[in-house]
Amino acid sequence: MMDTMTATSARLLSLLGLLQTRRGWTGAELAERLSVTSRTVRKDVERLREIGYRVDATPGVAGGYRLDAGSALPPLMLDDAEAVAVAVALRAGAGGSGSGMEELSLRALVKLEQVLPSRLRRRLRAVTTATAVLGTTGPAVDTEVLTTIATAVRDREQLRFDYTAFDRTETRRRAEPYRLVHARGRWYLAGWDLDRDAWRTYRIDRMRIRTPNGPRFVPRAEPPGGLLAHVEAGLQTATWGYVATVLVHAPAEAVAARLPRAVAVEPVDSGSCRITVGSDSPGQLVLWLGLLDTDFTVEDAPDLADHLLAVADRYRRAAHPR
Repeated sequence: MMDTMTATSARLLSLLGLLQTRRGWTGAELAERLSVTSRTVRKDVERLREIGYRVDATPGVAGGYRLDAGSALPPLMLDDAEAVAVAVALRAGAGGSGSGMEELSLRALVKLEQVLPSRLRRRLRAVTTATAVLGTTGPAVDTEVLTTIATAVRDREQLRFDYTAFDRTETRRRAEPYRLVHARGRWYLAGWDLDRDAWRTYRIDRMRIRTPNGPRFVPRAEPPGGLLAHVEAGLQTATWGYVATVLVHAPAEAVAARLPRAVAVEPVDSGSCRITVGSDSPGQLVLWLGLLDTDFTVEDAPDLADHLLAVADRYRRAAHPR
């Protein structure tokens, strides 16, 4: 019984492979290629339809079978060369082309590499080692590292890695990986740092993965506002050259409506709130704060006072020209 089922499954895969290689086949051609009768071909076509493939049949001497697109995406049949070619293309896309397809490419790559046999994994490694992609932005990231991390995210396994901070200090980390994010030409991992007991965002190009992975973990609740908002806020402050904490004399709801989502608004009372904001320079920050269109007090950046006075004088001269 098992041998019969195995033979039928193998024949269905062969039939599917044939239907995907060209636009149309006659029943006689398929029967000859599969070494079965035309009646068996008809039964196998019905089995393919039952599992989601849309196979159109045209009766008559000139008729035959054709595989058409359906309403859902059934499994695809790829030969060895096609599978390697698709994986190479996905790796190039995951490497960061700036097209916005990096995360989708990585998710598809993880699914494909999960089912690749070892012989094709070796071929894929050889091809990608000998291939370079030009025109990408941001630091280069090994796709093997990306797929390793993505698999740990999917399987809920702790990661162990060495990490180089912005000041070039190196530490050994343990983290629960939750989400890979591609932003501003770089790959980041959002995870829960087990040693610091806090959410952290890591740059992938600064990580060196240690194997094997740690034990599996139970997912914890995301930070307030969601994990992506937390990552966005962290990336926002990380790129600022000048940062200030400001007490805004307006309700938190009104201020939040005027700010980017990445800026956290902390209510103080019904009529005021506190924000931490930044810019590339104090002058730019002063101009940006003016867009709030309300009173504010700078709490922790006294050197911002000169820039505030300079802008105030400029507008005063504009209002009362000589």
